[in-house]
Amino acid sequence: MKGKVMIMDHPLITHKINYIRQETVGTKEFREMVGEVAQLMCYEATRDLKMQEVEIRTPIAEMKGKMLSGKKLAIVPILRAGLGMVDGMLSLIPAAKVGHIGLYRDPETLEPVEYYCKLPADCEEREVFVVDPMLATGGSSAAAIKMLKDKGVKNIRFLCILAAPEGVKRMREEHPDVDLYIGALDERLNEHGYIVPGLGDAGDRIFGTK
Repeated sequence: MKGKVMIMDHPLITHKINYIRQETVGTKEFREMVGEVAQLMCYEATRDLKMQEVEIRTPIAEMKGKMLSGKKLAIVPILRAGLGMVDGMLSLIPAAKVGHIGLYRDPETLEPVEYYCKLPADCEEREVFVVDPMLATGGSSAAAIKMLKDKGVKNIRFLCILAAPEGVKRMREEHPDVDLYIGALDERLNEHGYIVPGLGDAGDRIFGTK
Protein backbone atom coordinates (compact mmCIF):
# COMPACT_ATOMS: atom_id res chain seq x y z
CA MET A 1 0.00 0.00 0.00
CA LYS A 2 1.42 3.38 -1.01
CA GLY A 3 1.89 5.84 1.85
CA LYS A 4 0.79 9.45 1.73
CA VAL A 5 2.77 12.66 2.02
CA MET A 6 1.05 15.35 4.09
CA ILE A 7 2.52 18.86 4.19
CA MET A 8 0.95 20.66 7.14
CA ASP A 9 -1.01 23.80 6.32
CA HIS A 10 -2.42 24.61 9.76
CA PRO A 11 -1.77 28.30 10.60
CA LEU A 12 -0.51 27.51 14.11
CA ILE A 13 2.02 24.98 12.81
CA THR A 14 3.22 27.35 10.09
CA HIS A 15 3.51 30.27 12.51
CA LYS A 16 5.44 28.31 15.15
CA ILE A 17 7.84 26.77 12.62
CA ASN A 18 8.64 30.14 11.07
CA TYR A 19 9.06 31.65 14.53
CA ILE A 20 11.72 29.11 15.56
CA ARG A 21 13.58 29.53 12.28
CA GLN A 22 14.80 32.89 13.66
CA GLU A 23 18.39 32.66 14.86
CA THR A 24 17.56 34.96 17.79
CA VAL A 25 15.28 32.34 19.43
CA GLY A 26 17.06 30.89 22.49
CA THR A 27 17.36 27.28 23.61
CA LYS A 28 14.51 27.26 26.16
CA GLU A 29 12.00 28.84 23.81
CA PHE A 30 13.16 26.75 20.84
CA ARG A 31 12.79 23.52 22.83
CA GLU A 32 9.33 24.45 24.10
CA MET A 33 8.07 25.39 20.66
CA VAL A 34 9.43 22.23 19.03
CA GLY A 35 7.29 20.35 21.58
CA GLU A 36 4.26 22.47 20.68
CA VAL A 37 4.76 21.88 16.94
CA ALA A 38 5.12 18.14 17.57
CA GLN A 39 1.88 18.16 19.58
CA LEU A 40 -0.01 19.92 16.79
CA MET A 41 1.47 17.60 14.15
CA CYS A 42 0.56 14.55 16.26
CA TYR A 43 -3.04 15.80 16.32
CA GLU A 44 -3.05 15.84 12.50
CA ALA A 45 -1.14 12.54 12.12
CA THR A 46 -3.60 10.62 14.33
CA ARG A 47 -6.68 11.79 12.44
CA ASP A 48 -7.30 8.34 10.90
CA LEU A 49 -6.69 6.12 13.94
CA LYS A 50 -9.20 3.28 14.15
CA MET A 51 -12.30 3.75 16.32
CA GLN A 52 -14.73 1.27 17.85
CA GLU A 53 -18.25 1.62 19.17
CA VAL A 54 -18.62 1.46 22.95
CA GLU A 55 -21.45 1.66 25.49
CA ILE A 56 -21.25 4.77 27.69
CA ARG A 57 -23.27 5.74 30.75
CA THR A 58 -23.30 9.51 31.22
CA PRO A 59 -24.74 11.13 34.38
CA ILE A 60 -27.94 11.58 32.34
CA ALA A 61 -28.39 8.51 30.11
CA GLU A 62 -26.86 5.53 28.36
CA MET A 63 -25.50 5.99 24.84
CA LYS A 64 -23.35 4.46 22.14
CA GLY A 65 -20.20 6.35 21.26
CA LYS A 66 -16.83 5.83 19.63
CA MET A 67 -13.41 5.57 21.24
CA LEU A 68 -9.99 4.47 20.04
CA SER A 69 -10.03 0.79 19.16
CA GLY A 70 -7.20 -0.01 21.55
CA LYS A 71 -4.50 -0.36 18.91
CA LYS A 72 -1.17 0.05 20.61
CA LEU A 73 0.97 3.05 19.71
CA ALA A 74 4.69 3.75 20.00
CA ILE A 75 6.83 6.85 19.48
CA VAL A 76 10.39 6.25 18.28
CA PRO A 77 12.60 9.35 18.17
CA ILE A 78 15.81 9.31 16.17
CA LEU A 79 18.44 10.44 18.66
CA ARG A 80 19.18 12.99 19.64
CA ALA A 81 17.08 15.74 18.06
CA GLY A 82 13.98 13.51 17.88
CA LEU A 83 13.78 13.59 21.68
CA GLY A 84 12.57 17.17 21.42
CA MET A 85 9.32 15.97 19.83
CA VAL A 86 8.43 13.18 22.26
CA ASP A 87 6.87 15.03 25.21
CA GLY A 88 4.55 17.06 22.99
CA MET A 89 3.23 13.86 21.42
CA LEU A 90 2.93 12.04 24.75
CA SER A 91 0.72 14.85 26.02
CA LEU A 92 -1.88 13.67 23.47
CA ILE A 93 -1.19 9.92 23.53
CA PRO A 94 0.16 9.27 27.05
CA ALA A 95 -0.29 5.49 26.84
CA ALA A 96 2.17 5.21 23.95
CA LYS A 97 5.44 3.37 24.59
CA VAL A 98 8.69 5.10 23.62
CA GLY A 99 11.62 3.47 21.84
CA HIS A 100 14.90 5.04 20.77
CA ILE A 101 17.07 4.73 17.68
CA GLY A 102 20.55 6.26 17.74
CA LEU A 103 22.09 7.25 14.42
CA TYR A 104 24.70 9.82 13.53
CA ARG A 105 25.62 11.13 10.12
CA ASP A 106 29.16 10.46 8.95
CA PRO A 107 30.51 13.94 8.11
CA GLU A 108 32.41 12.64 5.07
CA THR A 109 29.87 10.31 3.42
CA LEU A 110 26.73 11.89 4.97
CA GLU A 111 25.49 8.31 5.47
CA PRO A 112 23.94 7.17 8.80
CA VAL A 113 25.83 5.05 11.31
CA GLU A 114 23.85 3.14 13.98
CA TYR A 115 24.97 3.28 17.61
CA TYR A 116 21.82 2.49 19.62
CA CYS A 117 18.45 0.78 19.25
CA LYS A 118 16.01 0.04 22.08
CA LEU A 119 12.36 -0.65 21.25
CA PRO A 120 9.26 -1.79 23.17
CA ALA A 121 9.15 -5.59 23.34
CA ASP A 122 5.91 -5.75 21.34
CA CYS A 123 6.88 -3.01 18.87
CA GLU A 124 5.92 -5.14 15.86
CA GLU A 125 2.29 -5.07 17.07
CA ARG A 126 2.17 -1.30 17.41
CA GLU A 127 1.44 1.66 15.19
CA VAL A 128 4.86 3.35 15.29
CA PHE A 129 5.50 7.08 14.90
CA VAL A 130 9.15 7.70 13.96
CA VAL A 131 10.08 11.31 14.75
CA ASP A 132 12.98 13.56 13.81
CA PRO A 133 12.76 17.36 13.45
CA MET A 134 14.73 17.39 10.17
CA LEU A 135 14.40 15.26 7.03
CA ALA A 136 17.49 16.40 5.12
CA THR A 137 19.23 13.79 2.95
CA GLY A 138 16.79 11.16 4.26
CA GLY A 139 19.65 8.82 5.12
CA SER A 140 19.08 8.58 8.87
CA SER A 141 15.30 8.42 8.59
CA ALA A 142 15.38 5.74 5.89
CA ALA A 143 17.91 3.71 7.92
CA ALA A 144 15.82 3.99 11.10
CA ILE A 145 12.70 2.79 9.30
CA LYS A 146 14.63 -0.11 7.77
CA MET A 147 15.75 -1.10 11.29
CA LEU A 148 12.13 -1.14 12.42
CA LYS A 149 11.00 -3.17 9.43
CA ASP A 150 13.82 -5.65 10.02
CA LYS A 151 12.39 -6.16 13.51
CA GLY A 152 8.92 -6.91 12.11
CA VAL A 153 7.24 -3.50 12.46
CA LYS A 154 4.64 -3.06 9.71
CA ASN A 155 2.68 0.09 10.59
CA ILE A 156 5.01 3.09 10.46
CA ARG A 157 4.41 6.83 10.17
CA PHE A 158 7.18 9.42 9.97
CA LEU A 159 6.88 12.94 11.40
CA CYS A 160 9.34 15.77 10.81
CA ILE A 161 9.17 19.52 11.32
CA LEU A 162 11.20 20.48 8.23
CA ALA A 163 12.00 18.50 5.10
CA ALA A 164 14.08 19.01 1.97
CA PRO A 165 12.82 17.66 -1.38
CA GLU A 166 15.88 15.38 -1.56
CA GLY A 167 14.92 13.69 1.71
CA VAL A 168 11.29 13.24 0.70
CA LYS A 169 12.39 11.70 -2.60
CA ARG A 170 14.67 9.21 -0.86
CA MET A 171 12.00 8.20 1.63
CA ARG A 172 9.46 7.69 -1.15
CA GLU A 173 11.94 5.53 -3.05
CA GLU A 174 13.09 3.39 -0.11
CA HIS A 175 9.87 3.28 1.95
CA PRO A 176 6.91 4.04 -0.32
CA ASP A 177 4.53 2.41 2.18
CA VAL A 178 5.30 4.86 5.01
CA ASP A 179 3.09 7.92 5.59
CA LEU A 180 5.10 11.16 5.82
CA TYR A 181 3.85 14.10 7.91
CA ILE A 182 5.90 17.23 7.23
CA GLY A 183 5.59 20.56 9.03
CA ALA A 184 7.12 22.56 6.19
CA LEU A 185 8.82 21.61 2.91
CA ASP A 186 11.88 23.77 2.26
CA GLU A 187 13.79 24.57 -0.93
CA ARG A 188 16.86 22.30 -1.02
CA LEU A 189 19.99 21.04 0.70
CA ASN A 190 23.25 22.99 0.66
CA GLU A 191 26.67 21.47 -0.02
CA HIS A 192 26.96 20.44 3.65
CA GLY A 193 23.65 18.56 3.66
CA TYR A 194 21.78 21.23 5.65
CA ILE A 195 18.23 22.24 4.80
CA VAL A 196 17.89 25.68 3.16
CA PRO A 197 16.51 28.01 4.45
CA GLY A 198 16.01 25.61 7.38
CA LEU A 199 16.56 26.52 11.01
CA GLY A 200 20.13 25.40 11.63
CA ASP A 201 21.05 22.25 13.59
CA ALA A 202 17.90 21.20 15.44
CA GLY A 203 19.78 19.07 17.99
CA ASP A 204 22.16 21.89 18.91
CA ARG A 205 19.30 24.36 19.23
CA ILE A 206 17.15 22.01 21.35
CA PHE A 207 19.96 21.07 23.74
CA GLY A 208 22.02 24.25 23.69
CA THR A 209 25.15 22.64 22.28
CA LYS A 210 27.42 23.62 19.41
